[in-house]
Amino acid sequence: MSKFILWVLLILLLGKGEITSVAAAMTTCNALELSSCATAITSSGVPPSPTCCSKLKEQRPCLCQYLKDPNLQRLINSPNAKKVATICGSPFPTC
Repeated sequence: MSKFILWVLLILLLGKGEITSVAAAMTTCNALELSSCATAITSSGVPPSPTCCSKLKEQRPCLCQYLKDPNLQRLINSPNAKKVATICGSPFPTC
């Protein structure tokens, strides 16, 4: 029954455009989770690993938060990072 309530809540929030906030609240944001993507992001032509793609999808709700961090911004906002996200089927959210 609790899954049903969660789905109803998500549908209601989706209509209000608050789904990203809920997803981020349900995700533990930890930029270190993206360490498996480091080689693909920093080296042109290196494809992302399945682990990278999985972690990127998990951390997607946190990307806007990471973009606000001056230490992460350059890496997360790089053309290679966007390319990796696209290859993984997890495009960047609109922040």
